[in-house]
Amino acid sequence: MPTYRKKIEETLKWGGDQLLLQGGHHPDLGLQYYVDTFSQIKKEYPNIKLHTLGPPEVAHITKLEKSSHREVLMALQEAGMDSLPGAGAEILIDRVRRLISKGKCGAQEWLDIMKEAHQLNITTSAAMMFGHVETIEERFEHLVKIREVQSCKPEKAKGFLAFIPWTFQDADTLLAKIRGVHNLTTPEEYIRMIALSRIMLPNIKNIQASWLTVGMQTAEICLHAGANDFGSIMLEENVVSAAGAPYRFTYKSIQEAIREAGFEPQLRNQQYEWRTIPELIEEQVIDY
Repeated sequence: MPTYRKKIEETLKWGGDQLLLQGGHHPDLGLQYYVDTFSQIKKEYPNIKLHTLGPPEVAHITKLEKSSHREVLMALQEAGMDSLPGAGAEILIDRVRRLISKGKCGAQEWLDIMKEAHQLNITTSAAMMFGHVETIEERFEHLVKIREVQSCKPEKAKGFLAFIPWTFQDADTLLAKIRGVHNLTTPEEYIRMIALSRIMLPNIKNIQASWLTVGMQTAEICLHAGANDFGSIMLEENVVSAAGAPYRFTYKSIQEAIREAGFEPQLRNQQYEWRTIPELIEEQVIDY
């Protein structure tokens, strides 16, 4: 917990109110570890929001516990999990997943976990990581599957609050080193994907432009192509940055970019409720 305390205190100092916690598939850390961790964080920092794990991690914990998705999700929710990220979706086609994410759950299990989360009124997000070995048709199949899961949510549940397409980052990845797979996605192709996502996902309110992977200029154009969300102000990110995402911005530069695109910036929380910018927030560059 000392590391968590340090990170949380830093987050609060800079005006943040949420942690995205993901830790992969640890062979020895079962459900109780996460329950204890979330409970302790909530006990010490009751106002911090926990956007935690993802369907592949829930699937892994379920296998370790010989339990069910529902039981694991209920335990995590009771311990303090506020929302479930759309991590590990990649492309929800098993042919693709066998090539790029063999250790993660299959496409149907990912979708089933999200359905169960929605039944429990756990808000979630959905993502797509594209620009590697998938076909154009498989991208569309991914969008259809996401739309179908959203259509099955209980009427009062929010389900997927946002959809975030982002491009494969190939630096220092096994796909690039062993298979020679590189991201050849152009800015125009990414903008088209944002537009297609808006058309294909009418039941998901928020489409997020991933400035972290495509840069500010492309993200600005995406606001005219169907995106209504610029993503989070992050103090630290250790996943796509490790694969080569080069972009760094502050909360002020994000606001400036939104205004430059002709829109009015508005700070939100993970539930898409408006927040005011804390008075004591300081200029902080994202630290990887």
